[in-house]
Amino acid sequence: MIHLLFTLFVLGLLPFLVSAHGYIGSVSIDGKVYTGNVPGGTTAASIIRQVSTISPVKGATNPSLNCGMNATLAANVGSANPGSQLLIHWVGGATGSSNWPHTTGPLMHYMAECSGSCSSYDSTNAEWFKISELGIEPNNSTWYQANIAAGMPANVTIPPTIAPGNYLLRSEIISLQLAMTMGGAEFYPGCIQLSIGGSGTGTATSSEECTFPGGYSDSDPGIYDPSIYNPPLTYIFPGPPVAAFVGSGGSQGGTQPTGSESAGGSSATPTSGSSSPTPSASSGKCHPST
Repeated sequence: MIHLLFTLFVLGLLPFLVSAHGYIGSVSIDGKVYTGNVPGGTTAASIIRQVSTISPVKGATNPSLNCGMNATLAANVGSANPGSQLLIHWVGGATGSSNWPHTTGPLMHYMAECSGSCSSYDSTNAEWFKISELGIEPNNSTWYQANIAAGMPANVTIPPTIAPGNYLLRSEIISLQLAMTMGGAEFYPGCIQLSIGGSGTGTATSSEECTFPGGYSDSDPGIYDPSIYNPPLTYIFPGPPVAAFVGSGGSQGGTQPTGSESAGGSSATPTSGSSSPTPSASSGKCHPST
C-alpha cells in the first residue's frame, strides 16, 4: 500500500519532473571560478564540456552517459594539483536560474586520464576510476544530494597522491525518484577538463576502471530500486569501488560494490557520513555496453 501511494504521488509530479532538470553551472578550483555554458546555448570558452539539453541521460547503455547529453569539447583546461579543492555547482532550469531540483539518489565523481590535452580528447573509450561516492546521510532518511538542492556545491578533493597529467573529472548525479521501474533512473553526468601538476605516482588498477557506457546496468540495485521510498533507506553504489590509491574518507552513505568501504574525497556538506554494513549485490565489474 505504501509503495502504491508513493507511486501515485510521483506520477502526480510528472509534469514538474519533466521540466525540473539541470547541469553544472560553474566550478571553482582552489578558489578560481570557471563558468559553464547554458545547455544548447551560445558557447564561450570554458573548462566544462557543454551539454545540449538540461534533460537527463536515460538508460545505462546510452552513449551520452559518458559526459552528458551530446557533450562537446571545451576550449580550456583548468590547472589543479594533488589535493586541490573543487567546488562544483549544479544548477536547475534551462538557464541555471534556480537550484538543483532533485533530492533522491547518489552523487559520484570519477576521473580519467586524457591522451594529450583534454580540450581535444575524445572520451568515448576513456577508462574512468571512481574517486568519491555519497549516498544517504547518517539519519538514514536524507540523501546527500538534498544539500545540492539546497544550493550547496559538491566539494571534491583531487587525490593527494595522483600522478601528474591531463584528466577529465566526471561529476555525476543519479536521480532515483522514478527508479521504481526499470529504466526510470535519470543520469546527470558532466565533465571538467583538468591539467594536474605535482610529482605523485598514484594510479588506478585496471580492475578499478570502467568505460561509460559499460560501467552500469539498468538492473543494478543502485539504479533500479522498487523500494526506494520505503524506510529505512539503504543503498548499494553502482559502478566500481573507489580506487584504492585515493585514500580514506570519500565513500559515505552506502555499500561498496566489493562489500567493504573504499575511500575517496568529496562531500556535499562538511565531511561526515556512514556506511551500511549490508553486503553488496554487485560484483563491481564493468558491464559490457550493447
